Amino acid sequence: MILIITNKEDVHPNPVIEILSRKDIPFFRLNTEALLTDYEFAWWNDSRGCDFRIRCTRNGLEARGSEITAIWDRRPEQPKELPVKSTPEIDKHNIEEALGFLVFLRYYLKDILSIGSIAGDRPAASKMLQYRVAHQVGFSLPESCYSNRKEDVLRLAAEYDSLILKPIESNDIWDETQMQDYVFYSQKVPSASLDDVPDEAFSQTVTFAQNYVEKDFELRITVVGDKVFACKIDSQKLSDDTGKIDWRQGYKHGMKQTAFDLPENIARKCREYLGHLDLNFGCFDFIVTPSGDYVFLECNPNGQWLWVEDTTGLKISEAITDFLSSPKVSAY
Repeated sequence: MILIITNKEDVHPNPVIEILSRKDIPFFRLNTEALLTDYEFAWWNDSRGCDFRIRCTRNGLEARGSEITAIWDRRPEQPKELPVKSTPEIDKHNIEEALGFLVFLRYYLKDILSIGSIAGDRPAASKMLQYRVAHQVGFSLPESCYSNRKEDVLRLAAEYDSLILKPIESNDIWDETQMQDYVFYSQKVPSASLDDVPDEAFSQTVTFAQNYVEKDFELRITVVGDKVFACKIDSQKLSDDTGKIDWRQGYKHGMKQTAFDLPENIARKCREYLGHLDLNFGCFDFIVTPSGDYVFLECNPNGQWLWVEDTTGLKISEAITDFLSSPKVSAY
């Protein structure tokens, strides 16, 4: 039994579920925001040990903890739906109790073979940790700085003509008055322009800065177990500048994406990188420079990949299905 922990709006499990169904491989999808409304569940321990059962009231499917052989901890959300509304205080308490149960259950399952991990994904999202591991495996890296001091950023800027400024955690701001979402994309800035920026622009937050790396093209590399899928992103061939700095802005501007034959030494280092962090999955972003250097930018430990499959035909869904349905360890 494969347990897929996600939410109702997440489309990434759909192609994998189609393959699982076609192959008659048992699975159970848990949409966590509806934990209290769409499921009946119980966890227990007795003289025989620990186990749990969860049943979807919508389709009658059931999973038992002792039968779970692999987990895809994909995109869980906090429980938020209630079968019966009460006072705001009681509703808040009930939701928090459901969240506590869900978190504890996911930790309880942490030793089962998985893609995605409540124990591993959050630490692995730290770009500071990522860069330490990237150094260990021998990736080329941009020089980087996190600081709330102008002088630290200027020290980096003194070495390069341009810097790239990136968000750390908050990728967007929702403007309630305008009902509009403002997305923070990476910004290229001339190093000389930073001299005129007031000190308080640095001291009131944390700046994440890197030297700007010239691009020939970019890569999104998706690793599933020992299988590596590379997508070439021709961000520099767009007709205007939209997407050349941050390729996410190039989706609607004809940005070409194709399957790419990745050099084996880069594929090997990607696998080695995930091994250092005890992960079975990761979405890597690289720059390939005009001189042919492969420069590591980041690795999302539970990133988006369906767009890569849709645009390139790379069979990532099948790789995920094969990994989850052929676990290397037993559940308990």
